Amino acid sequence: MIILHNKNLKTQAIKTALSGDWKSAIELNKTLLKENSQDIEALNRLALAYTITGKVNQAKETYEKVFEIDPLNPIALKNSKKLKDKNGQSDNNNTFQINSNFLEETGKTKIIELVNLAQTSIIQILRVGQCVNLCIKRSKIFVLEGEKQYIGVLPDDIGRRLIKFIKNGNKYDVSIKSTVGNKVFVFIKEIKRATKLKNNPSFITASDNGLGLNKIKIKSKISKNVEDSTENDQAKN
Repeated sequence: MIILHNKNLKTQAIKTALSGDWKSAIELNKTLLKENSQDIEALNRLALAYTITGKVNQAKETYEKVFEIDPLNPIALKNSKKLKDKNGQSDNNNTFQINSNFLEETGKTKIIELVNLAQTSIIQILRVGQCVNLCIKRSKIFVLEGEKQYIGVLPDDIGRRLIKFIKNGNKYDVSIKSTVGNKVFVFIKEIKRATKLKNNPSFITASDNGLGLNKIKIKSKISKNVEDSTENDQAKN
């Protein structure tokens, strides 16, 4: 019965991380660690949850516990390095801000694969849930880390549409949904809709008419991206 309980807890802990429920992820992994303080996987998951929710010192302490058990643990080595900024200091600011849930709302949110990505060394340091910025340049929307670090570009069809909406007063939150290999997915959420656009959704579905996009193609592409990112997230766990 205890083994079954542990398996259920582990499954729940993984699911909460995949759904972006980091508060629950912290509690579940702490429960697992009460039953087995040597559970390296739970320690790594807990450290990641601390990192994403901005609890950097607690994340560092948790990685130290991993190193006490396994000094060469590759996950802990890789992720602990990400807790340091370019000057070697812990980043306690907004780097690890997160949309606590990637909850999708019809017309207001979308998961999008970026194109024309930055070099691999930049992509590798991105974190799930990390907030990023949109910047309009040359009729395209660039995705940036902070004010200057280029990550990638929104596809032209989506970019052109959002440029019109942004210039008319809409506002959006953007965060990293997943990064695997040479792919980066972002989660875009409309947080303010301009009065003049009150009847115009930011993102369309195949049932919408007259909005100037190849709807079937877009729906198929996004559905594939969602499936791919889910499979990639599960593979990492």
